[in-house]
Amino acid sequence: MEGSPASGLRSGSDSPRAPPRTTRAMEELQSRLQETLNVLTPQELRTFRVILKTVDEQPRVSPLQLELEGSTATGLARLLAKHYYLPAAPRVLTKVLQQLRRADLLPRWQTYAAGDGAVIPRKILKRSYDCVEDELDCYDLSGTRKAFLMCVKKNRPGAHRDILLMKEWLGQCHFEHTSCIDPDKMELLGKITSFRDGLNETKDEIGCCLVTLMSHGEKGFIKMNDGEKVSLEFIFEMFNNKNCPALQEKPKIFIIQACRGERRDCGVETDDEPMDSDDISEKRRLPTFSDYFIIYPTQPDHVALRHPRTGSVMIEAMTEVFKQYGKKWHIADFFTKVNNRVVHAEFHLQEEPIKVSLVMESTLTKSVYF
Repeated sequence: MEGSPASGLRSGSDSPRAPPRTTRAMEELQSRLQETLNVLTPQELRTFRVILKTVDEQPRVSPLQLELEGSTATGLARLLAKHYYLPAAPRVLTKVLQQLRRADLLPRWQTYAAGDGAVIPRKILKRSYDCVEDELDCYDLSGTRKAFLMCVKKNRPGAHRDILLMKEWLGQCHFEHTSCIDPDKMELLGKITSFRDGLNETKDEIGCCLVTLMSHGEKGFIKMNDGEKVSLEFIFEMFNNKNCPALQEKPKIFIIQACRGERRDCGVETDDEPMDSDDISEKRRLPTFSDYFIIYPTQPDHVALRHPRTGSVMIEAMTEVFKQYGKKWHIADFFTKVNNRVVHAEFHLQEEPIKVSLVMESTLTKSVYF
């Protein structure tokens, strides 16, 4: 019988026999394991290792091995592939993921947990309606997804790039979008009111609403192409449970690309090209209504960054992270990864080194998976 020396299995008619494991099969299993482990956060990986010590009656990986070799996703995947074989690996992994409450990762392993499968399935994109009750509570996004995209290009070099990137991202997330480019105050209010009224009047089930506003900013306001200001609080309130009943208990996502003040946080000197700022900011606002998720490109009272050629730092980071990780993550985790990329990047603003950090405000009651 071929098997791991640490497996604890004994030869005999009553003992399960491990199927022969070729190098290719082990590499394939390790690759699939790492695909799953790469999705977990550092905290989840630590919890994974703790659960693994007790989830199997006869642990095949010792605590010492976990400490020495399993500290990273790659090392842990290698250990699991080496010491667990089919069908044990899918079964054990399913148990650990259930305790981690990662129902979004279960479909790719559950089918084979019974031991009948000889091949581990490739990645399955997480859909909200695949959620299992009491395992991971998610919004049902199977209905129509509507988006409103406003951008002021006037005096904002690089804004055209933001529009292209946002339209691409919305399409990948299956949003139907309404564009509003270079509006004055009355045009914006008219179009966004019409958009909101359309949500209330539609006979289709709405799954999610997303509003993107990209412009210059001032405390509590965004600026139009003619310099007039529109209150962000007013726009948020347009979509609350009273004014937009079609979105009751539906996620309402706002992506704000505008400065929130004039303060600058200097960073380490770099050779990056100068950046432009989206002049002033919006006062920190904690949403008072349910199911809101608002993302800002910078901290209160600080500038936001936009490159004249490549567009806004936050929008560009969003699209880069999405290309790498796709739709696997809850929106808060997704923007946490985006923020990680932004925080650890270094920029110049008018030849002065500068750092920025995104800010998320949420009253979501469930998870959002696109």
